[in-house]
Amino acid sequence: MTKTKRGRLTTPLVRVDGQLQPTTWDHAMSTISEGMTRVRETNGPDALGMFACSKTTNELNYAAQKLMRAVVGTNNIDSCNRT
Repeated sequence: MTKTKRGRLTTPLVRVDGQLQPTTWDHAMSTISEGMTRVRETNGPDALGMFACSKTTNELNYAAQKLMRAVVGTNNIDSCNRT
């Protein structure tokens, strides 16, 4: 794993045979997309959810809720704005 001085990862990781392996961003995003599609097809759209960040912009939170409602097909989106 590649880490910065603060201990943060600098490359994405995917699990292969139970072990985390460095990969490209394209491969990591494809893996996420395939996994979410598999869950949606197997268990329906309400099996997925998203937790949005209260420290981001309203525009990004709006885009996140549109993704979940229009693309994924679920209303399962929440944020910690009320705290």
